[in-house]
Amino acid sequence: MMRPRRGFALALLAAALVGCGEAPTGPAVRIVVPPGATFASVTDSLAAHGLVRNRLWFKLRARLMGVDRSVHAGVYEVNRAMSSGEVLAILAAGQSAVIRFTVPEGLTVFDVADLALSRAGIPRDSVLAAARDTMLIDSLGLPGPTLEGFLHPDTYELPANISGRELVRMMAAGFRRTWDTTWRARLDSVGLNELQLVTLASIVEGEARADDEREIIASVYLNRLHRGMALQADPTVQYAILLRTGDRKPRLYDKDYQTPSPYNTYLQPGLPPGPVNSPSRRSIQASLYPATTPYLFFVAGPDGRHVFTRNFDEHLRAIARVRRTAPALRQGTPR
Repeated sequence: MMRPRRGFALALLAAALVGCGEAPTGPAVRIVVPPGATFASVTDSLAAHGLVRNRLWFKLRARLMGVDRSVHAGVYEVNRAMSSGEVLAILAAGQSAVIRFTVPEGLTVFDVADLALSRAGIPRDSVLAAARDTMLIDSLGLPGPTLEGFLHPDTYELPANISGRELVRMMAAGFRRTWDTTWRARLDSVGLNELQLVTLASIVEGEARADDEREIIASVYLNRLHRGMALQADPTVQYAILLRTGDRKPRLYDKDYQTPSPYNTYLQPGLPPGPVNSPSRRSIQASLYPATTPYLFFVAGPDGRHVFTRNFDEHLRAIARVRRTAPALRQGTPR
C-alpha cells in the first residue's frame, strides 16, 4: 500500500483543523497590517477583534499553509463568519481592501492625520510632514505656508498601502480640481487673493451653524477688514491654541484670548497667515459672494443661529438678551 506524500498529509491535517480556530459570527472588521508586521502581531490583532479564538491552532494552520511567512501589508476586511482558513487565504493573497475614506468639511490637518491613522493605518506624522512640505505645495501650485485649508473634504477610495504623502497629494489635487475658474475673476471684487479667500472661508466654516447665515457671517468679517477692525474670530483662537498646545478647545475662556500667536485675530490685525481648517465649497462661495449688510458684530444664540448687529452698543444688548435665555453661553464672536 502506497504511503501518502508529505504535502498531501499536511493538507489532510490542515483540513482536520478546520473549525478548531473558527471565528465567531458577526459583522466585518477592518484589520490594518503595517509594513514589517510579524505574523504573531497580526494574530494578536485578529484575536483582539474576536476573529481568532485559539491562537495556537491558528498559528499552526498558518504554518501548514505557509501563510506565516507571506503576510502582505495592507488593510483587510475580515468577516467574523469566516473560517480560519478563509482569513488566512485573504492574508496570503494580499487581498487588501480599498479604503473608503470620508473627510468632512471643517477639519484641520491634525484632524485629517488622526483620521488617516484610525481609518487607514497611515502614520500620523507622515500626513503632517507632507502637509508642511514646501516642495509638494509648490508642485501643486497652491499658496500658503502649509496645505492647511487645501485638503479637499470629500470621500476617497484609497488604494492599499497608500502613504501619507500620497494621501495629502490626492486631497490637495482634489482642491485644485474643484476650484471654479470663475472664482479667480471674483477675487479682486472682494479684495482678496486665493490664500486670503480660503482663510476667510475657513473662519466662516468654523462659525456657521445655520447654512443660510454663511454669506452674512462673511459680510461681517469683510466689513471689519475694510474698516481696519480686528476680526476677533474664535476659530482663529482655537487654532492658535491647537498649534501651541495640541489641545482642541470647543469652549474658550477669557485667558484663551491672550494666547500669543499670529493666528490669534483678537491680538493680531487682519486675516491670520493661513486657513484654520478645510472649508466647504459653500463657505468659499459665501466668502466670494457675501451678503451686503451693515453688520459688524454677531453673537450665537442657544439654537446656534446668530444675532447680527451694527455697532457695539447693539452688540452688548444682543449679548444680554442671549444670556437671559441661555446663561451658560458666553457672548460669541466677534465680541
